[in-house]
Amino acid sequence: MKILFFTGKGGVGKSTMSAAAAWQLSQKGRVLIISLDPAHNLGDVFNLTLNDSKKRFSRTLDLKEINLQKLAKEYLQREINVLTDTYKYLQTLNLDNYFSVLKYSPGIEEYALLTSIEETIHNETGYDYIVFDTPPTGLTLRFLALPRVTITWIDRLIQIRQKILEKRYTIQKIRGGTEEEKKAREITLEYDERDDDVLNRLQKLRANYESLTTILEGRDCAIALVFNPDILSLRESERLIEGLKDLHLPLRLLINNKVTTDTMSMANDVERRLQAFSNSTPIMRVTLSPHVRNGTDGAHLYNIDEDIASELLKQLQ
Repeated sequence: MKILFFTGKGGVGKSTMSAAAAWQLSQKGRVLIISLDPAHNLGDVFNLTLNDSKKRFSRTLDLKEINLQKLAKEYLQREINVLTDTYKYLQTLNLDNYFSVLKYSPGIEEYALLTSIEETIHNETGYDYIVFDTPPTGLTLRFLALPRVTITWIDRLIQIRQKILEKRYTIQKIRGGTEEEKKAREITLEYDERDDDVLNRLQKLRANYESLTTILEGRDCAIALVFNPDILSLRESERLIEGLKDLHLPLRLLINNKVTTDTMSMANDVERRLQAFSNSTPIMRVTLSPHVRNGTDGAHLYNIDEDIASELLKQLQ
C-alpha cells in the first residue's frame, strides 16, 4: 500500500491536486482519499456532501472528510478512560474540572489527527493507495513531528517509571533491628516490569509510534508539496521543506499549481529556487485551466491534464 500526503500553504490548491491524483490513481487500483483539513474542500471538488464516514465515488475510489472537533473529543475521552483505568485510585478524587479543561490543551488536535492517520493506515488494508489532503503548513508539520517527539518523551517516562519500580522494591527491604530481625520481617515485593500496567502502556505506545515513524519515513510514503508561482508561496514552501528535512520525511514531488502565461517568469524563478532548496526534488507544473478560471461546470479534477499520479509513483519506485 502506498501512502501519499499533499501539503502546502493554504489556498494553493492542495485539495484539487490530491483529488486529481486520487482520481488518476483509481484508474490503477483501489484508492481512499481523506481530507484532514478543518476547512474541507474535498467534497466540493467531487460535488458530494462528505462526512467522517467513507463515501463511494466510483468502484475504485472512496472519499472521507475528517471532523476534527469530533475526532479530538473522541481522542481525549479515550485517553481519559485509559488514565482512570490505569490509575484506579484517581476515581476517589474529583477530577471532573481537570478533565474538562484538557480539551483546550495544546497538541490535542494534532494527536487526534495523528491517531486518525495511524488507524487509517493499519485498518484500511483493502486499498492500494491512501491519499491524505492535509491542513496548511503549520498544523501539518506539528502532527507529522509528533511521532519522533513522543518517542523521546516516552523513553524518558519509561526511565522514570523503572526508577519508581526499583525504589518501590528497595523500600520494602528497609527495616530496623538486627539482621535476623530484618530477615524475619522482610517483605519482598514482586518486581517484574511485565506486571506493571503503566510501563506496559508506555512500551505499547512507544511501539506504536515507532511503527508509524517507520512507515512515514519509508519507501512507500510520499509527500507532495503544492505551491503557486508567487513569493508568499515560495517562502512558506521553503519553511515546509526545511521542516520535512528536520523530520526525515520523504518529500518526493513539488507541484507548481495555477501557472498561467502571465506568471510564467515568476513560475520559473520559484521553481528554480525551490528545487535548489530541496536538493533537486522533481517538479511538475500544472497550468490553470480556463474552465477553472471562469468557474464553469466540471472545473476541477477532470480538467487537469497533467498525470500527477504517474509522476508520484515514479518517485516511489
